[in-house]
Amino acid sequence: MQLNVKVYSDGAELSAMKQVAAQGVVQGFTTNPSLMKAAGITDYLAFAKEAVATFPDRSISFEVFANQPDQMLKEAQVLAQLGQHVAVKVPIIRATGEDNTAVITKLSQAGVQVNVTAITTLDQVKLAVAALDEKTGGIVSVFAGRVADTGVDPLPLMRAAAKVCHTKAGVELLWASTREVFNIVQADQTGCDIITVPPKILAKLPKFGKDAFQVSVDTVKTFDADIAELGFTIPTAD
Repeated sequence: MQLNVKVYSDGAELSAMKQVAAQGVVQGFTTNPSLMKAAGITDYLAFAKEAVATFPDRSISFEVFANQPDQMLKEAQVLAQLGQHVAVKVPIIRATGEDNTAVITKLSQAGVQVNVTAITTLDQVKLAVAALDEKTGGIVSVFAGRVADTGVDPLPLMRAAAKVCHTKAGVELLWASTREVFNIVQADQTGCDIITVPPKILAKLPKFGKDAFQVSVDTVKTFDADIAELGFTIPTAD
């Protein structure tokens, strides 16, 4: 299946990043504080520097940790200096509900590639696009998967977000919080430029285009193999 959307790997385990890079299926990488915690990262800058050195020619997004504007600006400058393909992730809002558009604007006007993250509404998309400098460009990350987790279809939001993002040159829409392989197709169909995908879902990409009947056969084969390994039987009368 030929898709236009770029696939980025979402995670903070360098070994997994190397593995998916070797497979030639990803064009870039994204991380976030929660992924850092899950991966057991204890030295953020050391990890970031190693990742940039390992993938010097690929886009990598690193997120600021501070939650106050002044400190966010300082951290963003440190991260931006790690490499020319580094994008600095800044949440569209803080935990207080206040937006970070002033921070995003300052960074973008200074030439920092900003990945505006944690977006879940069209109003936030509009704020993000307005804050990004047209000459610098940037990434608008909409958490489609988290929207779907609330029981709401994210596709109308993603279609509308694509239209808003593409009104400004250099601004790319990113489908975040991927839950299944089909989200890649949906991201492509709704006009997204990028989708971030965790390695466990990237591992399923070879199934693209597989015949549905063969999927059924393979499923039963897996059942049979597991039954044989477990040694399960159901006693029956002779």
